[in-house]
Amino acid sequence: MSADKPRIQDQVKEHFKFKLEHVDKHSKARAGVITTPHGDIPTPVFMPVGTHGAIKALQPQVLEDMDTKIILSNTYHLHLTPGSDLVKKAGGLHKFMNWPRPILTDSGGFQVFSLQKKSIKEEGAEFKDQKGQKILLSPETSITIQQNLGSDIMMAFDECIPYPATREYTKNSMDRTHRWLDRCIETWNNPKQALFGIIQGSTYNDLRKECVDELVKRDLPGYAIGGVSVGEGAEWMEKIVSFTAPLMPVDKPRYAMGIGNPEDLIMLWENGIDMSDCIIPTKFARGGTLFTSRGKIRIRHRNYRRDFYPIDHSCSCYTCKNFSRAYIKHLFDSNEILGQVLATTHNIAYYKSLAEGARKAILEDRFLDFKKEFFANYKKDDSKDDDMGGED
Repeated sequence: MSADKPRIQDQVKEHFKFKLEHVDKHSKARAGVITTPHGDIPTPVFMPVGTHGAIKALQPQVLEDMDTKIILSNTYHLHLTPGSDLVKKAGGLHKFMNWPRPILTDSGGFQVFSLQKKSIKEEGAEFKDQKGQKILLSPETSITIQQNLGSDIMMAFDECIPYPATREYTKNSMDRTHRWLDRCIETWNNPKQALFGIIQGSTYNDLRKECVDELVKRDLPGYAIGGVSVGEGAEWMEKIVSFTAPLMPVDKPRYAMGIGNPEDLIMLWENGIDMSDCIIPTKFARGGTLFTSRGKIRIRHRNYRRDFYPIDHSCSCYTCKNFSRAYIKHLFDSNEILGQVLATTHNIAYYKSLAEGARKAILEDRFLDFKKEFFANYKKDDSKDDDMGGED
């Protein structure tokens, strides 16, 4: 870049801002507002995942009516179909899917991580698509795709390090991710799109700190904790987040990727995380698992056949105001798609309400009381759901 050309990092500040409004006096939990070209996002916020440019089973208008502030879509899948060039010709992803509010796109790194057959090299990640054709996803192609999509927040292309990983593997992968980040920045040319860097380092604290230090040198609009929720378990996840979050810049959004159990969100927010996403609320909903203030229920269970109460007494979503557990169980038993629609509507509303409750508690300096009340009522269920695994 020539000396007289403004850095993209400086240009983006005209369009993307983060204001830290308050830090809870008794914890690290914080509330803020992210400003993007497509609207403001109060934090903490949970982002529903619309992998293919759609939240499964819901019309965008429903999400707007629920006042959903931001959704996440997937670079890898939209690249495969319909192709980012087509989306660009349609006016970008916002216009293509008729969603006027902010969108975050991931880089494709996690999807590469999920593939059994792949080759990670300096150029990028090479794999075969469903037709058997070789595809090279590189930092340059990832950012080009995301710029074609026109998302408000783009994620840098990285290698999502598996768990467990040796120190040598982690260090080599992390160093390559830093080189990839510089290539992402070089390709990034739209100041209306913010680029977030991703912190890797597996379970090694010194490597996590080294990664944060390297990323902060690039002066990016935001930063994310990656390489969590990859099989390490809740205890390691909390150790990684509680160590890494305080190292991240105070004046930039903090994002923890792919974490979505309600009890884990409480942990994230307590440690000062602003943003999170996961397929859990939508994927569980389609399998008949619903979240309530008292824990998860599996609506297919015979106990709900004559249960004429709403999913959650404390919820004011469309589903809970209009339908009973017995009716929703009937829909699932009858394989009626409306069951999935109503279940998804409720789960997204539950997660949104949980984040809004946390934000209110933070602003009133009572986040720890909010946490205590949550765990006093919420009964954690460690059993596995039949519908988990793979993509949303």
